[in-house]
Amino acid sequence: MTTEQYNTCVEWYSDGVYRFILKNIKDENKAKDIVQDSFEKLWIQASKILFEKSKSYLFSTAYHTMIDLIRKEKKISEVENKPELSYTNAYTGINEILNEALQKLPDIQRSVILLRDYEGYTYNEIAEITDLSESQVKVYIYRGRMALKKYIGSIEAII
Repeated sequence: MTTEQYNTCVEWYSDGVYRFILKNIKDENKAKDIVQDSFEKLWIQASKILFEKSKSYLFSTAYHTMIDLIRKEKKISEVENKPELSYTNAYTGINEILNEALQKLPDIQRSVILLRDYEGYTYNEIAEITDLSESQVKVYIYRGRMALKKYIGSIEAII
């Protein structure tokens, strides 16, 4: 990959990687750090990575960096019991309800749903990014969507 191609990658993909990470961890500074680390790793490996594969490489690297950070923070902080998925608060907006529901999902389910439904990746691309098999990706997406459906209930209930 040339310097010009690297700069093109920064221009084309930095916003998408940032949004994906921010949607998962909800901390702007940590998301910026992860994006910066991902681009640094891309720069270090630029001679070995084809320009056509740079998007996949960036999302994979960012995803794995995010998972490492989450694991590190979980070891440091106390383990919290996850409440059962149910929505009891008053209506605050569909987007807010969906974001709240996404945050209740396990990390892997949230990540694959965001990659599929927000970023538009195929099952095969998500499998590459997350180091899962394509069937595992489909299972996590299905389970995540079912949990979201259970959490939100019917659309009439929140409108």
